[in-house]
Amino acid sequence: MGHGGNVVDELTTDHREVEELFGKIEALPPGHKDRKMYADQVTMELVRHSVAEEMYLYPAVREHVANGAALADKELEDHAEAEQIMKDLEHREADDAGFDRLMGMLMSEIRAHVADEEQNLFPRLAEACPPEALDKLGDQVRKAKKTAPTRPHPAAPDTPPLNKLMGPGAGLVDRMRDALSGRGKSG
Repeated sequence: MGHGGNVVDELTTDHREVEELFGKIEALPPGHKDRKMYADQVTMELVRHSVAEEMYLYPAVREHVANGAALADKELEDHAEAEQIMKDLEHREADDAGFDRLMGMLMSEIRAHVADEEQNLFPRLAEACPPEALDKLGDQVRKAKKTAPTRPHPAAPDTPPLNKLMGPGAGLVDRMRDALSGRGKSG
């Protein structure tokens, strides 16, 4: 979280980190307790990443990219689907019957979303925006990830201005819950 560079570099690095966590989950046998820890880490990263995209990336896409509103709306639909899967996964342990099914659904959804962003949305945004604007967006995304929620909130607003008002408060509560519970840590 918080790697530096323009918005495309920042978000692409996030994608690689999530894929690395997916690999750790896939390398463990079904039912292994560490699969839950990695799933929690994936969820924490994906929620922060998604909130930052919803706050800054998608509004920029709407503003600068031809047909940007339709692109942003599709990305928000992807986020909503992934967030619901993460919410369903949140209360399941690695040995629960539905854990592997939900994890597989999440991996599939996220991998398709990442491929679409990296092959379609990011190049179009990079072409439409001057480098300074991409750098500023990168800074905004990094700041947003620091205060963003770490747990899925499917009913929360996903477009400005309400997401910018509610996200930091939910993020504070989530981080306190994570610290108290040890969520996402090996134990």
